[in-house]
Amino acid sequence: MSNDSTTPVRLPRADDPNRVSASRALVPIRSMGRAHLPRIRAHLLALDPHDRYLRFGYSANDEQIGRYVDQLNFERDELFGIFNRRLELIAMAHLAFSVDPDCTSCAEFGVSVSRSARGRGYGSRLFERAVMHARNEGVNLLFIHALSENTAMLRIARKAGALIERDGPESEAHLRLPPADFDSRVTEILNEQVALTDYHLKAQVRQFWSALDLLQEIRQGVRKSREQVRG
Repeated sequence: MSNDSTTPVRLPRADDPNRVSASRALVPIRSMGRAHLPRIRAHLLALDPHDRYLRFGYSANDEQIGRYVDQLNFERDELFGIFNRRLELIAMAHLAFSVDPDCTSCAEFGVSVSRSARGRGYGSRLFERAVMHARNEGVNLLFIHALSENTAMLRIARKAGALIERDGPESEAHLRLPPADFDSRVTEILNEQVALTDYHLKAQVRQFWSALDLLQEIRQGVRKSREQVRG
């Protein structure tokens, strides 16, 4: 892939003090496993054609998305999600670790956000979460492959200090990551615990309202039965 500029550019680092820092608003982001496959599938299938095009680089149909979900490797890669109060997956990131023996410390980042959840900075938060995990796993070079028209994704990469190379309709961003340290490891552990607590609380609330709805249905049924007997 060729660079638009012929001037040599130093590859930035994620700890460069000159790069722009994103807002630190707390957003619970939890890692996902196989148990979340139905929600992952539902989230991706709910994307409209244009969003599918930006996420996958082509107009993925339902069958192609299904194959992508079926091939997710939870043992090798890491997936992160943001859930709403109904435990619907509204934003997710896929951190795919390289299987190339010549790039064992590399990973690729991909993200998607539901249209109803746009404008809240979820893409940036997922990127920050993925970068931290990648650092802690020994990754020193993060790649982002995106269409050149995917300005939101490229803006996230540029704010992080990534070098972006354009080649016609496609772009590739490279971000050099600093090594893990005590702060990055502790922060990831705390963030994951906060996200798990948030997820479990939402699950409990959902169960409570479901139980309440069932109780109301039972009461209505009993009331109708009494009225029929009296009638």
